[in-house]
Amino acid sequence: QVQLVESGGGLVQAGGSLRLSCAASGSISSINGMAWYRQAPGKQRELVAGITRGGITNYGDSIKGRFTISSDNAKNTVYLQMNSLEPEDTGVYYCRADIKSFQGVPYDRWGQGTQVTVSS
Repeated sequence: QVQLVESGGGLVQAGGSLRLSCAASGSISSINGMAWYRQAPGKQRELVAGITRGGITNYGDSIKGRFTISSDNAKNTVYLQMNSLEPEDTGVYYCRADIKSFQGVPYDRWGQGTQVTVSS
C-alpha cells in the first residue's frame, strides 16, 4: 500500500510564502512523476505544477512564475515553494504520484490534501 503525506499548509498574508512537502511511502517500485493540484471552494481541481523523475517541470497557467516545484527522488518527496501568494491561491492542495508497482503496473495515488489560506 502506498501513502502520500502532505505538510506545510497554513494561513499566510498576501505576498507571503509557504513551502509544501509531500512524501510517498509504502510498496513503491518507482515513481515516474509527482504533481501538485489545488481545489478552491466551488471550483474544479486544477494542476498547479508537475515534475517527472528526470526533473522536467510544468506549471499551471495561473502560477505566473511564483511557484517552484522540486523533488528528492531518493526520499520519494516533492516540494512546492510558493512565493508572492495571493488570496486567489487559497484552496486545498493535493499531491499526486504516478507510480509503477513491482509487477510493472502503473497507477496513481493522491494525498489527503493540505489547506492553504491566503488573507488579503
